[in-house]
Amino acid sequence: MPRYAPKALSKWWENDVAEISVNRSRRRPVNVLIVGVGGQGVLLAGEVLANAAVIAGLDVKKSEVHGMAQRGGSVISHLRFGKVVHSPLISRGEADFLISFEKLETLRYLDYLHPSSWVLVNDQEILPLPVSTGRLAYPRGIHRVLETAGVQFKIIDGVSLAARAGNAKAVNAVILGVLAKLLPFPGDAWEKALQGNVPERYLAANMKAFELGKRRRLK
Repeated sequence: MPRYAPKALSKWWENDVAEISVNRSRRRPVNVLIVGVGGQGVLLAGEVLANAAVIAGLDVKKSEVHGMAQRGGSVISHLRFGKVVHSPLISRGEADFLISFEKLETLRYLDYLHPSSWVLVNDQEILPLPVSTGRLAYPRGIHRVLETAGVQFKIIDGVSLAARAGNAKAVNAVILGVLAKLLPFPGDAWEKALQGNVPERYLAANMKAFELGKRRRLK
C-alpha cells in the first residue's frame, strides 16, 4: 500500500488511483462530480481542483452546468483528469468521487456512483422552492441512503469549520481540504491552486478552511 494512501480506501484506490499522484500512469481518468446550489462555490471548487491536477502534471477536462446558479438552482461541475483525457463528461455509474455542498443535491446524483466511489457531503440543507413553500418535505436519512448504496462517505460540518476559519462562505475550501486527503497531489499543488484562484482578500481564510478540512478524519 502506498504510504500516502489513507487506510480507509478500497483496493481499487490503493492499486490504481493513488498511483496517479506519483507516476500519472492510471489506466483511465479519475472522475470527480462536484454538485451544489448557486452561491456555494461549486464552480470555484472545480477551478481549484482542475488547477491542482494541472500543476501535478495531469491532463484535465472540465464541464459545467449552471444555468440556474444565480437563482439557487443546481450547479454541477464534471471534472476528469489523468494521463490522457478525451471527454469532460462523466457517465452515470462512473464518478469516482461525488463532492456535494448540499445534502439534497447528493441524492440527485446517486446514479453516478459505483461500488468503490467516495462521497463527501457538506452537512447543510438549503431548501428548494417546493420545500420552502410547504408543497414538499425535505428528504431525511441521507446516512441510511448512502449506507444502502454501499459507497464510502463522509458527512462534513463544513459551515462551522468555515466559520472557524474566518469566512462562513469558505465551505468549498473545507470540502476540498477533505478531498485532498483522498487525492494527494504531489508537493504543494493544492495550495498553489488555491492561491491562483481565490481573491487575495479571501485567501487567508480559505487557506485556513482548507487546512481544517485536511485535519478531518475520513472515518
